[in-house]
Amino acid sequence: MPEHKSVKPKFVFTKYQKFIIVILALIQFTVVLDFMVLSPLGAILLPALNIKTHQFGIVVSAYAFSAGISGFLAAGFADKFDRKKMLLFFYLGFIVGTALCALATDYTFLLFARIFTGIFGGVISSIGFAIITDLFSFEQRGRVMGFVQMAFAVSQVIGIPVSLYLANHFSWHAPFWLIVIIAILMAFTIYAFMKPINEHLKIKSDKNPILHLWHTISKIEYLKGFLATVMLATGGFMLMPFSSAFTTQNLGIDIVDLPIIYGVTGICSMIAGPLIGKASDSWGKYSVFVIGSIISIIMVLIYTNMGVSPLWMAVLVNVILFVGITSRMISSSALITGVPKPEDRGAFMSINSSIQQVSGGIASAIAGIIVYQDASNKIVYYNRLGYIVVFTMLLVVIFMYMLNKQVMRKVK
Repeated sequence: MPEHKSVKPKFVFTKYQKFIIVILALIQFTVVLDFMVLSPLGAILLPALNIKTHQFGIVVSAYAFSAGISGFLAAGFADKFDRKKMLLFFYLGFIVGTALCALATDYTFLLFARIFTGIFGGVISSIGFAIITDLFSFEQRGRVMGFVQMAFAVSQVIGIPVSLYLANHFSWHAPFWLIVIIAILMAFTIYAFMKPINEHLKIKSDKNPILHLWHTISKIEYLKGFLATVMLATGGFMLMPFSSAFTTQNLGIDIVDLPIIYGVTGICSMIAGPLIGKASDSWGKYSVFVIGSIISIIMVLIYTNMGVSPLWMAVLVNVILFVGITSRMISSSALITGVPKPEDRGAFMSINSSIQQVSGGIASAIAGIIVYQDASNKIVYYNRLGYIVVFTMLLVVIFMYMLNKQVMRKVK
């Protein structure tokens, strides 16, 4: 009981901290939706722009590659400026890029727009994670990540169904205009109400951005975190780009029923997110990660080997799969925030985000090569992607174990 009382105050959020959580969650929502909306739009984009599966894989991975390069180049400067100013700069660039996506009329234009958007959008999450690490204690970060990562669930419940509705009733350009409108409102809110976040500027660190980048990359304790991120990204990016096409063509689900699958899955993920975050802080972040990995492995094997199925079964499998994935995302994100030192947080998060994006881009490109649509438009070899994803999940459980021991020694 005494131990419980000593920990409890650390879990209490101030009003400003709650405001920051909401802001970061909504920013994450727009960035996530911008990326995730391409997957369900895939079934519309393939015939609309007359592109092949490997070209669609390139469109998806182009965002990731440009985001990765941008994040790497920005890493040396990430701890040199007020994080609020950094956030606004890259968020405004993201808005312009998303507007270009909305204006795209062919494959080449869309590819350019995704590259431009990735240059700015790929850095935003890393800035958000650096802000979380600056403003919240390690004991709070599981819950914070639980709420911020709800962006994925909210995009499932609200963003993707609304986007699909707009795409089906107007055009595939409409979802991107929706994101632009929301993002402009968020940018104004950040400018008007977020306080400067510059305490890290008082800490003595490398003055030269290139040296700062090199020192962050070369630290052995950071390399373990980067390696774990490579494995985490590989699994997530392989299945996502072709999930909607697989669901409609292989499982036999009508495209008009896709919003039901995304909506129900998102609602369950929204409910599970804060609970998973709280469990990560209470039970241990690695323990929750292992549980989420076990669930995910089982469900990936089931999902990627399914044939024609009723709607209720597709919904059930997606719900359980996403609960497992959400558990891995929240717990791993919270654990990784404990890796960098205060003077390296911005650089570490930026490099980590860069590695995540590049690894995901490579995974998406490989996935586009492995699978293909046959004469009946079915996605062939999707189960092979499942086996690769399961293998990476098993590997990352080992890497996260080593990372957890490292972080726990520092926290204690």
